[in-house]
Amino acid sequence: MQKKSENPAEETTSIGKELRSWLLTLGVAVLLAFAIGRFVIMNSSVPTGSMIPTISEHSRVIANRLSYLTESPERGDIVIFKFPDDESVYYVKRVIGLPGETVTIRDGLVYINDSDTPLSEDYLAEEPAALDFGPYEVPEDSYLMLGDNRNYSKDSRYWENTYVSKDAIIGKVLVQYYPSFTWYGDYEYAAGDPLTEEE
Repeated sequence: MQKKSENPAEETTSIGKELRSWLLTLGVAVLLAFAIGRFVIMNSSVPTGSMIPTISEHSRVIANRLSYLTESPERGDIVIFKFPDDESVYYVKRVIGLPGETVTIRDGLVYINDSDTPLSEDYLAEEPAALDFGPYEVPEDSYLMLGDNRNYSKDSRYWENTYVSKDAIIGKVLVQYYPSFTWYGDYEYAAGDPLTEEE
């Protein structure tokens, strides 16, 4: 059994040290949470159904802000970025066109660099409407973004500023955690991309 101090001044000092220790721990925890939220991850809500069925309407997702520090976005990545027509607004879409590529949409199907084979997009909500768009000449260090709910998504096809610069990409979406849990971190682009064997 711990012997109670007979000196009230010692007890006050001990309580003060304990309180400072707790405040320091709490302060470090708050700073770490702020730093992680500001520089490592982004917690975001998705108010629309433009990415259905991949991301639900009114869902919440977490993106990794560090994903593109040492590498570039790849086709098929789901990313959060500053909307090029109003950078105060954040959008979530899928990377389709890469820097330097020509993207053409014919009868609703996406073709890269005049390939005879359209991209295989098994993630789409439904068969896209047979509409034509493009060709889009994607500038260097920029990307063409499309939604998975292609028939209802307001994406690069409809923006005044068609392309998203790499600097405007905030992070790669890793997970949807509400209303259901889905992990996207290790997404592999579907077979059928005529330009690459692995992405």
